[in-house]
Amino acid sequence: MSGLLRHFRNTLITGFLILVPVVITYWILRLIFESLDGILQPAIRPILGRGIPGLGIAVLVVSIYVMGLVGANFLGRKLVYWGQQFLLKFPIVNFVYSAAKELIESFSGQRNTGLKRVVMIEYPRIGVWTIGFLTSTTIDENGRVLGMVYIPTSPTPNSGWVAILPLEQVYDTDLSVSIAMRLVLSGGIATPPQITKRIATF
Repeated sequence: MSGLLRHFRNTLITGFLILVPVVITYWILRLIFESLDGILQPAIRPILGRGIPGLGIAVLVVSIYVMGLVGANFLGRKLVYWGQQFLLKFPIVNFVYSAAKELIESFSGQRNTGLKRVVMIEYPRIGVWTIGFLTSTTIDENGRVLGMVYIPTSPTPNSGWVAILPLEQVYDTDLSVSIAMRLVLSGGIATPPQITKRIATF
């Protein structure tokens, strides 16, 4: 009887370990799908009289592609520039749009600085390490170089925060941005076999 119970328990644990990642993946993908699909559904519903699942994403993808085509030629880039300058004239819109634009460009690698350098800092205490991105440097009133480190949060790295600390306390790593983001998004599950660090320079 005990052997049967042990077999039943072990089988349940195995099934749990197999099923839970599938459920989590489904839940996350469904959340992303519904969020993206819901962006344009309010505009589509009055035209068609009802909502069509997936049509919002299709229209969104086409819209992004068209914007890419517009921004790929000289006249299109001028139109985009003028549109951006128009948005930047409004105080609150200026703040939100500028921050969002810089963050996206940093993640995509379109900026000379930005989220290109994966670093580690000792936080929240000595001996505990946190992954971050060295974005720039500044100096304090004593001329000491300070590092601006963006700390992504898991599993939504775009809702992170900024730490300002002496550059000698910032360590460069051999991780690429994609590997670091995968590590953050997975909550540390997708971890590289080795991380090499050294004092950062800028």
